[in-house]
Amino acid sequence: MSNFQLKIKIKKLDESANTPKYAHKGDSGFDLASTELYTIAPGETKLISTGLSFEIPEGYEMQVRPRSGMSAKSKFRVANSPGTVDSNFRGEVKIIAENIGHRPIFIEKGDRIAQGVICPVYEAIFVQEEIDNSIRGTNGFGSSGIK
Repeated sequence: MSNFQLKIKIKKLDESANTPKYAHKGDSGFDLASTELYTIAPGETKLISTGLSFEIPEGYEMQVRPRSGMSAKSKFRVANSPGTVDSNFRGEVKIIAENIGHRPIFIEKGDRIAQGVICPVYEAIFVQEEIDNSIRGTNGFGSSGIK
């Protein structure tokens, strides 16, 4: 199996920002950490600073996803999961976090709060014409019969 690697330039906007790294060989996601202290009240949504900007090559995106351990152990959620960082964005990557619980969530400086995954992006060419039928057809939500 080949080991495909893609060079991603980063810029630390905050000296305390953690350089992204993969925890284990074979991981698809790398950790994104907070550069500040936060308290997220129940029902509140906050932007969490990572102190990093990325130069994602054209034809790719960075998806921002939840960390499974954080989701399993707390009511912390990445609100727009997966979030998209486009290749032409050069600003600070921030995590849109929400507290879906009934107690405050405390984020410490350096806490790993989300993960980034680099993914290929295909540019679609939209053509207005007749669409082929399928077995499913126009049956929508709940149409599979699986409960």
